[in-house]
Amino acid sequence: MAPLYSVIFLTLCAGLAMPLGALIANFERIKPQWLETELMHAITAFGGGALLSAIALVLVPEGIPHFSPWSAAVLFLSGGVVFMWLDIWLSKQQTSMSQLVAMLADFIPESLALGAAFALGTINGVLLAGLIAMQNLPEGFNAFRELKASSPYRSRTIILLFVLLALCGPIAGVIAHLWLAEWPVIISGVMLFASGGILYAVFQDIAPRVVLEKHWMPPMGAVMGFVLGLVGYMLVH
Repeated sequence: MAPLYSVIFLTLCAGLAMPLGALIANFERIKPQWLETELMHAITAFGGGALLSAIALVLVPEGIPHFSPWSAAVLFLSGGVVFMWLDIWLSKQQTSMSQLVAMLADFIPESLALGAAFALGTINGVLLAGLIAMQNLPEGFNAFRELKASSPYRSRTIILLFVLLALCGPIAGVIAHLWLAEWPVIISGVMLFASGGILYAVFQDIAPRVVLEKHWMPPMGAVMGFVLGLVGYMLVH
């Protein structure tokens, strides 16, 4: 398969993990109630751990080589500030989309990295796509439940939205493969900017939802999510 078609196929498959996670969230019915509650907190934590692994193992390591410490810090902080402003704006609109925003902020830069990787031949694109998909699945699950609880949209509408958002991956991958691979500093800058925003979202909206009084298993979901990223990182490299 030609590299360009590989980029389109792999980023699309990784992106479709988002609506797949939403479908699972839409049809899951777990009894008793206490087990469902604990599982939901664990899945939220798992998504947060996966996002942290994306920051620590993919986005920041791939982003810093082209910048000085000060310029990298500015880009990282800028991402956090922009996401904070976005969070403030969303709160004024009385809707919560933190999981969705964090999911896209993770997916798009990693799709850029995948497209550039195929152009430069630097890392195993298949393994990277698999890692992205495994992150997107719990993130799609959590984002669906968040949108379902805080918006008037029907389940079918939200899932269709996630399918459309999955197309952002092939678009980003093709752009990176055809044009941005010659300017790796741009891709690196996007990764650092997104890292700051994701970290803000994790500690502002995701981590506080993990805590469940007198239950200790949900935080282990974050550990498992990070381990997923760690294993994927070691396989890729």
